[in-house]
Amino acid sequence: MIRNLRWTFADGLTLVGRELGRLRHDPGELVAALIFPAVMVLLFGYVFGSAIQVPGGGDYREYLMPGLFAMVTFSSVMGVMTRTAADASRGVMDRFRSLPMARSAVPFGQTGADLLVGLLMLVVMVGAGLLVGWRPHLGPVATAQAFLLMVVLRYALAWVGVYMGLAVGNERTVDAMVPLFLPFTMLSNAFVPTGGMPGWLRLPADWNPVSALTAAARALFGNPGAPSGDVAWPLAHPVAAVLLWSAALLTVFAPLSLRTHRR
Repeated sequence: MIRNLRWTFADGLTLVGRELGRLRHDPGELVAALIFPAVMVLLFGYVFGSAIQVPGGGDYREYLMPGLFAMVTFSSVMGVMTRTAADASRGVMDRFRSLPMARSAVPFGQTGADLLVGLLMLVVMVGAGLLVGWRPHLGPVATAQAFLLMVVLRYALAWVGVYMGLAVGNERTVDAMVPLFLPFTMLSNAFVPTGGMPGWLRLPADWNPVSALTAAARALFGNPGAPSGDVAWPLAHPVAAVLLWSAALLTVFAPLSLRTHRR
């Protein structure tokens, strides 16, 4: 058992290196992934910032940054799904299956590489946020807890991307599906409070994991926009909601991904 785990871990690290090496040989993809968060900060911060009032007062860019952190976290699904489907459609997965390597190493390599790229994206976004005036106000421990929640949820979401990429198995189909994820992230409290939405729209927005992560980050950073009054459970207990979402996604999609890859 221990030997098998060690074998899987070693092969997984090798495939993490393979994914990072692919980015090194295609730097445009990495540069675009790193520029995207900074562009979002500047675009949404200054375009929306002059038109939206923060509930309870406060600077809109400080209200916005936790939502943008959440959006970058959820980009994991699209990135991993695209890379996994590309490998499947080009026959790379078949070649991996023919090699003397641990079967589960490929999904672990995909998710591990995405986690490292996600950390780089967070660093870029933090720098852009500091430039436009965003600040965490509750000290280093609470700030570290907020970023740890993002890392945990991103890793869980990467497994969703692995499963969807394997299930679809076609690079062009996945490319066509990517725009469908934007409404999912927009239907949340990332940009505007959900309190002003009609009831039929507010319910999915409140229970959206994007909203839970955004609310948790606002609370841990001490940024404006913390929910008050009679709100949905995920917004009243956002940290617990993010942890439950992460556990549920890992429990469902990690076994599904491993089973689909073995087939």
